[in-house]
Amino acid sequence: MNTRSVYRRLLETGCVHGAGLLTLFFLASLSLARAADRPNILLILADNWRWPTAGALGDPMALTPAFDRIAREGVVFTHTFNPVPSCSPTRSCLLTGRQAHELGERANLWSGFPQDTPVVTHLLRAAGYSLGYSGKPWAPGNAEVSGWKENPVGPKFTHFADFQARRTPADAPFFFWLGNTDTATRGGKHPYLAAARARLDPSRLTIPPELPDCPEVRDDLLNYYGGIMQLDAEAARAIATLEKSGELENTVIIYTSDNGWQLPRGLANCYDAGSRVPLAIRWGKNLRAGRTVDAFVNVADLGPTFLELAGLTPPPIMTMRSIKNLLLERPDPAPRDAVFIERERHADVRRDHLGYPVRAIRTRDFLYLHNLCPERWPAGDPDVFFIHGRPYGDVDTTHVKDYLLAHQHEPTIAPYFARIFGRRPAEELYDLRRDPHQLTNIADQPAYAATLVQLRARVRTWMTESNDPRLDPKYDAWDHFPYYGKATSQ
Repeated sequence: MNTRSVYRRLLETGCVHGAGLLTLFFLASLSLARAADRPNILLILADNWRWPTAGALGDPMALTPAFDRIAREGVVFTHTFNPVPSCSPTRSCLLTGRQAHELGERANLWSGFPQDTPVVTHLLRAAGYSLGYSGKPWAPGNAEVSGWKENPVGPKFTHFADFQARRTPADAPFFFWLGNTDTATRGGKHPYLAAARARLDPSRLTIPPELPDCPEVRDDLLNYYGGIMQLDAEAARAIATLEKSGELENTVIIYTSDNGWQLPRGLANCYDAGSRVPLAIRWGKNLRAGRTVDAFVNVADLGPTFLELAGLTPPPIMTMRSIKNLLLERPDPAPRDAVFIERERHADVRRDHLGYPVRAIRTRDFLYLHNLCPERWPAGDPDVFFIHGRPYGDVDTTHVKDYLLAHQHEPTIAPYFARIFGRRPAEELYDLRRDPHQLTNIADQPAYAATLVQLRARVRTWMTESNDPRLDPKYDAWDHFPYYGKATSQ
């Protein structure tokens, strides 16, 4: 397929619009591999699944035979983080191969999706790939308000086997997005608790130190493990479908998550519980089996990776870095010793629709966070904009959240409550060698002054080089973008 053909396909599929025609004509000048060399791509993207809750990652409570197989027959990445600890912003970054603060309103949850930048799935389609998804695609948000006729991920199918049966043309390479949501909390309900109790020993649960040990936490944890079992069972069905069709060996399977779990201090937080996720990749004989990669990678790096796997050159506007070299054990052009994490508005749970902006860096030994508006409540306002009839709406509804709210004034519970729901200082620093769960902020300790200065400078440099609008303290556009979700106030 030549450049003109790719450009024509971009026009036909709606990837090129108005004033961006000349710019995107340049972006359509892609280096295409021969069709026979292009692998299929299956992305298994969990919703709210944190590191290291998988059997292959050392968690005996996580029954994940499909993930373990991908890890055993492929490559495991031990330091994978999302760009934003929030669903649709991370999915926006993955689809565009760009950082959240480069994407306008898409850095927020429940945003629109402006058609102003190339989208990985449409570039793949223009190059001859068949697209499809099941489950959760780019969401939650409102793509229709931005003029999309289908989700930016592509057309919807009931499940992967349904896509395989209806794929046209049948011999085209495919990109399929399997968006599983079984690890989500579902508003505090416990649909998987009974199944987990039938297969798991509750006495073996490890209670994370940021949460109290109480029946509510144990039930939430067991239900989470039950959801992991369901997630992995769906992944196994997709793998079996590939085996049945004879396409397993020519399919790159990427198995990961959009962000960490939904328990308090996870989702919507830049701590590891909200931002560090599992990642394993299998590609038949193209990858040396059983290998571990310790380099730091970002879930958004998968966007340009998909293009390179398909034999395409990522457009220069994509600022994330393909991990194809890491997969194939080739030299990588620059070190990967850290990742940058950020967030803007998650739920609409503060007066005047305010968000809680954060810019952070995670290295092997430290986590540094710059809370740009420390006067705001990080978990949402305690007295306005309730979610599910509860305050602190940036902490999703779980049994443990209700327990913490009910017992917040008890001396044994007050420290947990303050750490999760209380205001935070402008800067946080955690020494992961001594404090892997990031419980003790050491930003004000003289012994860490040099480290604080160094990491603060790295975040500032990253923001400067990527033209982060937050360099201007007065910039507040993210607080004014429309919120298309339903918020209730009290």
